Amino acid sequence: MKRKTRSSMKGGGKDSEKAEDDEGVVPDRDLDSLSPPKPPVKKNKKKNAREENGVNDDGVPDKKGTKRKQTKAKSTAVSAVFTSKILKSKSKESVQKIEDMGVLAMAHELRQLVDTANAPIFGIDTDGLVNEWNNKTVEITGFSKEEAFGKPLVNTFIKSNLRKQVQSVMTNAIMGNETSNYELEFDTKTGETVYLLVNATTRRDPDGQIIGVVGVAQDVTKAKHNENANIAVARELRQLVDTANAPIFGIDAGGRVNEWNDKTAEITGFSRDEAFNKPLVSTFIKSNLRDNVQNIMKNALNGMQTSNYELEFETKTRDTVYLLVNATTRRDPDGTIVGVVGVAQDVTETKKNENAITAVARELRQLVDTANAPIFGIDAQGLVNEWNNKTAEITGFSRDEAFNKPLVSTFIKSNLRDNVQSIMQNALNGNETSNYELEFETKTLKTVYLLVNATTRRDPDGTIVGVVGVAQDVTE
Repeated sequence: MKRKTRSSMKGGGKDSEKAEDDEGVVPDRDLDSLSPPKPPVKKNKKKNAREENGVNDDGVPDKKGTKRKQTKAKSTAVSAVFTSKILKSKSKESVQKIEDMGVLAMAHELRQLVDTANAPIFGIDTDGLVNEWNNKTVEITGFSKEEAFGKPLVNTFIKSNLRKQVQSVMTNAIMGNETSNYELEFDTKTGETVYLLVNATTRRDPDGQIIGVVGVAQDVTKAKHNENANIAVARELRQLVDTANAPIFGIDAGGRVNEWNDKTAEITGFSRDEAFNKPLVSTFIKSNLRDNVQNIMKNALNGMQTSNYELEFETKTRDTVYLLVNATTRRDPDGTIVGVVGVAQDVTETKKNENAITAVARELRQLVDTANAPIFGIDAQGLVNEWNNKTAEITGFSRDEAFNKPLVSTFIKSNLRDNVQSIMQNALNGNETSNYELEFETKTLKTVYLLVNATTRRDPDGTIVGVVGVAQDVTE
């Protein structure tokens, strides 16, 4: 190493600068540089110690030594700053690398979740082309991911009758207007239909720009099939109700008509539109029966049903229709009572016949009671059950006194009882007798002579129920 004179050290030329460079001293102009300083040239350890302490070889204080010490301190500081910046830079790079690895791990996990999710997940880009198609979507549609990717979702996989609607939903989502729980029908590879309940969510990149739509769906195919089956059954039941040969009508909880089938319209003359929402009882029921029918409907609304009650409808032409009705409580799927339905039988013709028969019977009763001939009768046990006014007149016994008394032993002369009993028994066996003479004992113990025809009496089924005697008073 060169020894430098004091004069040469004081020099301000290039030689001086170079000499100092040889000593490993960093000039002041380079202190702000980020480049690391050159390593100092190795010296004699003793000399280095003197130089570090600011003295020359003779132990005399040396200004150059002092400057060298100061300059070296600056060099060490610069080196420390540079090292710190390098370490900070490397630390940031490490943190960023760790963060990137975390994001990648999360993305991988999310991709796995999407692909293996138990729900169908599919998506499109802004052109409507498929760019997401998870395993569940593959399973339910039959189209693989490769077959679906890049295809226009709507035109390729959606049922033709819904394409316009679904296209509108997708367009809205691409514009940022998301849609929840809309029903979508996919065409499968085998030509079947899969029903999905879908949430269409706008898809955005890290800058918030819309890049597509993702649909997360629920496969409701089985539920839809059940619903369609129920609808088909309901439609069939509706048709059966509407076209039934029996009148079927109903009311809501407020007593207003909400069921009125074709037969009811036919027999009453009121159309469904005319009847709907009208109070059933006050509009269509005969006034004399309204209170009774109102009670029956009220009971049914409280869960107490009634069978086979007779109801009289007033028709549009003011005629009367007779219905035999079962009033059944109507409930919603939760079991709450919502009304009453009446399934009826039109018994108008039967009722008219019955009324006619009743009228005839009433007339016959009047004829029997007021006939100028004695008419009396017995049941199958021989007890009096017929005793007209003329019989009461000639015997002196009123109807009440005669009814349920044994005819033969009470009113027939004792010497003729066996004979008359035989005639009555024959008539009860179907063997009628004409013009036999019978002697009645009156209330005053007189004898009345009657010429009698004993006729077998039968019920509507032809069963013998007694004997009736139509007589002629031959006492005189």
